[in-house]
Amino acid sequence: MDGYSIGLFKQRQLCHHAFNMKKIMTSKERVITALHHQEPDRVPLNYASNPVIDGRLKTHFGLKPDDQEGLDRALGIDFRGVWANYTGPRLHADLPERNVKVDDWGIHRRWVENPSGGYWDYCDFPLREATEEQVAAWPMPNPDHFDYSQVADFCGKNSAFCITTGGPGIGDIINSSGMLRSMEQTLVDLITDEPAGLLLAKRRCQIYLALLERTLAAAKGGVDLLWMGEDLGTQIAPIISLELYRKHIKPLHKSFIDLAKSFDVPVIIHTCGSSSWVYEDFIEMGVTAVDTLQPEAENMSPEYLKKRFGGRLAFHGCISTAGPLATGTPDTVRAVCRKTLDIMMPGGGYCMAPTHQIQDNTPVENVLAMYETGKTYGRYA
Repeated sequence: MDGYSIGLFKQRQLCHHAFNMKKIMTSKERVITALHHQEPDRVPLNYASNPVIDGRLKTHFGLKPDDQEGLDRALGIDFRGVWANYTGPRLHADLPERNVKVDDWGIHRRWVENPSGGYWDYCDFPLREATEEQVAAWPMPNPDHFDYSQVADFCGKNSAFCITTGGPGIGDIINSSGMLRSMEQTLVDLITDEPAGLLLAKRRCQIYLALLERTLAAAKGGVDLLWMGEDLGTQIAPIISLELYRKHIKPLHKSFIDLAKSFDVPVIIHTCGSSSWVYEDFIEMGVTAVDTLQPEAENMSPEYLKKRFGGRLAFHGCISTAGPLATGTPDTVRAVCRKTLDIMMPGGGYCMAPTHQIQDNTPVENVLAMYETGKTYGRYA
């Protein structure tokens, strides 16, 4: 740890007693304060993980496998998510003879094991060669077939937390269309203005816009943050050009941001890989915060992001799920978390979270070290 970090750590330790005399914020207050680029009582925390490590964490805390609320409270998580449940007819059948599950959008997934667990990975890509007419006829969920009646009750019962709706797949074009048409064909669609691919993106977005509008209305002011996403970068460069983003994707993104604005709800957008090249456009559209922030990707280090966008965008993530969290020791995890906090915390605008779902090969002790560091070293004087 450098001299600046050591000095800041000592200062926080000296102010610890004085801090305890100050008001402790609710999770909702803590997140909203950070999103407004002000310093809360401590940095807000969030969590996402794959099933195996999630189960090991629940076992560590003596929780039942389905007790997600218990785990969130044990880790000090400040966010809760709400979504209307689909109640309509089954639109696509599974393929049990091939161990393939098919969801209500028609996306095919098959189980692929690895030494630490496994994933339901995408396969088949049923609309890869589809025509515009076939895409138009493809069964998709009807916004009328969702139960919005529980949304307000959930928001009321969890009013102490930051309530989010949506998720990384909302408004996402490249990744989500790729699940049905393949990544290769989706990129070709964008480059060549292929009508079938562009229609698929528009249909999905129109359905999600209707779902979000009804969810926000049903929440009666109880939702604090709309979550959307778009994977725009590899580890070393953008996936597409800024010109192509502005031509096909930005107008669709703007429709979600405008919807959120109409309900006075801020927007956070999930962007994997090297994505900061598009952040000026996010700011122009009114995005409040950016998510994942893989520090090993090009132009995504905490130093770069804070210097270039601090005060204009809030940040959520930065703790790499491919780095020391998975491969290091608890001490190295604490060191990385402290360094990230030293850079990101000043002036507010930071929520500490993993860059993606914590992977199944991650030691429980490392996850605990991450959240313990956030709850202790992440306190403001």
